[in-house]
Amino acid sequence: MKAQRASLWLLGTAFLLSAAHARGLRRCLIAMDMRHLGESFQHIKGTIQAKDTFPNVTILSTSGTLHSIKPLDVCCVTKNLLAFYVDRVFKDHQELSPQILRKISSIANSFLYMQKVLQQCQEQRLCHCGQEAANATRIIHDNYNQLEVRSAALKSLGELDVFLAWIDKNHQGTPAA
Repeated sequence: MKAQRASLWLLGTAFLLSAAHARGLRRCLIAMDMRHLGESFQHIKGTIQAKDTFPNVTILSTSGTLHSIKPLDVCCVTKNLLAFYVDRVFKDHQELSPQILRKISSIANSFLYMQKVLQQCQEQRLCHCGQEAANATRIIHDNYNQLEVRSAALKSLGELDVFLAWIDKNHQGTPAA
């Protein structure tokens, strides 16, 4: 009888640990038409990248910073980079063309929506922020800070397709909490 209780206790404990681990690995779904965001960016990409005076410098793509993020840290890095774009890049970029400004505003509004979704995930404790997430975010901020503000904002806007593709890959098609 004691052996049966012990095995049931072990089985129950294993189940609870497995469920907790699966919950921690669950990613939040960002229900957004990423194709539309990509198309908005494609309309301005050429103009933005043509103004870039540092074509050999990267902010997002340095040593595959985004591609080395583990699934557990994806939500946190996404949340941090959305804030980075909203709070720094979009604000630091100065655009004279009304057409480009409208596209950037549309993208910024979409980023605000995604931030709200990820904030809800964090409140439900589904958005883990570990040391690797902090390191990746710091690297991107350091890369940004190495350039003059306007150049850094322009460079980050020019790399927006890298971030959009990463969001699409890591947040689409997985169940939200």
